[in-house]
Amino acid sequence: MTELLQAAVLPPNLVATGLLVFVLLYWLTVIIGLLDFKTADLHLGGHADGVHLHSGDSDWFNGALAFFNLGRVPLMVFISFVVLPLWVGSILVNYYTGNTSLLRGLALLLPLLVGSVFVAKFLTLPFVRLFAALEKNHDGGAVALGKVCTVLLPATTEHLGQASVHIDGAPLMLNVRALSGALAKGETALVIDYDAQRRCYLIEAYAAG
Repeated sequence: MTELLQAAVLPPNLVATGLLVFVLLYWLTVIIGLLDFKTADLHLGGHADGVHLHSGDSDWFNGALAFFNLGRVPLMVFISFVVLPLWVGSILVNYYTGNTSLLRGLALLLPLLVGSVFVAKFLTLPFVRLFAALEKNHDGGAVALGKVCTVLLPATTEHLGQASVHIDGAPLMLNVRALSGALAKGETALVIDYDAQRRCYLIEAYAAG
């Protein structure tokens, strides 16, 4: 383990190690509830990151994203599956070539990155069906609209939370955002609408008469 840590902080592996640390910190913030894993999600459409594309460019761009399962799995899930093999590949390649140069390590990083993207495509295949099933459940959750729910994880207009609503006596877990203000754990809220773009329900504070 000591040798692995020493290799991780060698100059040629610093970039890959930095990316891995970033991914680990991201998932840590997700676990403790500071962020949700769809914060940086991608949605296939006629534009990307605010840059409008012509029809042909848009079709090509969306096709490329779909080929690598982007838009079918959350962006950070895909990035995580890119960074992990990238880091492992960087450690192994630089170890077996005896490289200790940062510049040479950066040169090797590009082909490693390309290979890792294709590896991530196959590693995320099982998750495509999983997230498709989750989306189907959300689409089928229209019965939750107009229902009273209980907030389980705090939600704001920007940050995703979770709420529970009972449908025919069975609890249904919902990803939610506050329609206005902020909702704390334990508060009662009303399910107002479903945001298809952000894949979550919109709720607002509710007080029984």
